[in-house]
Amino acid sequence: MNISKSVNIEVVMIGLGYIGLPTAALIASKGLHVTGVDISKEVVNTINKGEIHIVEPDLQGLVHHVVKKGLLQAATNPIEADVYLIAVPTPFKGAFQPDISFVESAVKSIVPMLKPESLVILESTSPVGTTEKMQQLIFAQRPELKNKFYMAYCPERVLPGNIIYELEHNDRAIGGINEASTKKAVSFYKHFVKGDLHETNARTAEMCKLVENASRDVQIAFANELSMICDKAGINVWELIKLANKHPRVNILQPGTGVGGHCIAVDPWFIVSEFPEESKIIRSAREVNNYKTLWVIEKIKNKALAFEIENKRKPILACMGLAFKPNIDDLRESPAVTVVEALEKEGLQLLKVEPNLYNGRAEGLTECNDAVKQADIIVFLVAHKEFFQIKTDKIVMDFCGVLRN
Repeated sequence: MNISKSVNIEVVMIGLGYIGLPTAALIASKGLHVTGVDISKEVVNTINKGEIHIVEPDLQGLVHHVVKKGLLQAATNPIEADVYLIAVPTPFKGAFQPDISFVESAVKSIVPMLKPESLVILESTSPVGTTEKMQQLIFAQRPELKNKFYMAYCPERVLPGNIIYELEHNDRAIGGINEASTKKAVSFYKHFVKGDLHETNARTAEMCKLVENASRDVQIAFANELSMICDKAGINVWELIKLANKHPRVNILQPGTGVGGHCIAVDPWFIVSEFPEESKIIRSAREVNNYKTLWVIEKIKNKALAFEIENKRKPILACMGLAFKPNIDDLRESPAVTVVEALEKEGLQLLKVEPNLYNGRAEGLTECNDAVKQADIIVFLVAHKEFFQIKTDKIVMDFCGVLRN
């Protein structure tokens, strides 16, 4: 693997999850020394062995090489550095209120080590104004640093399953707390990003991330709502969408079990929580996509009840897919997991299938072919590539388009 010549910049990446670790490894591959920080000792030990704790194509080899070259190491605490990147979770709490406590903790952990000319970059999805709040937090503890360090916000734009390529080649919006911070951050990202770097301010960059995912959520909501209408009307939604998309200016997405993941299922609520009166379409889209999952649960329960009445016994259901989208192992906010948990509470007999987790990485899962053989009803919740080869004469419920072709 080609590792760029070493660059004399010390980088700390706080958070070694689905975004933090690939980003840290990519930066290290460009010759910058990176210390990755995570609260999990297991994650730290795994990375320091040159191994990874998540499923992502090309990441294993990249991490192995940069660790072996001494360009990436992991630790549970940050060190003094030139650049600090923060890529920790920002979940929500209560009634879909954003929780920035992980971001606050990450910022507090580096405050003692900051020095004049330090660059702090938030990559965590955040409500508008978070970067400015973190700046004030730093000033409160280190007033002598006021106007003497740089701070910016730069959200990722990646597709799980293709993260390394997209981190390097996708455009980025970079917004600083002032113009000098923006230019300092742009200069840093040029070390490892080949896509265009678009300068803006921190608030606009924060909103840009939220708007991108809210837009996708609205489009998916249209497809999911259409699928429920078609079900009631006795129309094959997959055929309908295929035909409608023949129009040169129509591009309807494919419906599914709902919407999951760390971005689309979460980010729109950040806008709704701050602008509740203005965000009517964004809120409605979130509600439609959440309702689609409940609708799926009811459809499965009704099918199981009909089977039980006809056959005088409860059916065995094979729930095909647990991840929040096809061909990955990420279960965050997964509607398929919500469905399975609801069915388990109903006392239904389930075989859970997730090919991206099966190989000794999770308990209670069934291999794909075994589940198909044992089940009375096959329920496709996620369109993993392994499922497209399945041939069966069992009862099939397809909520993600496995059978659309």
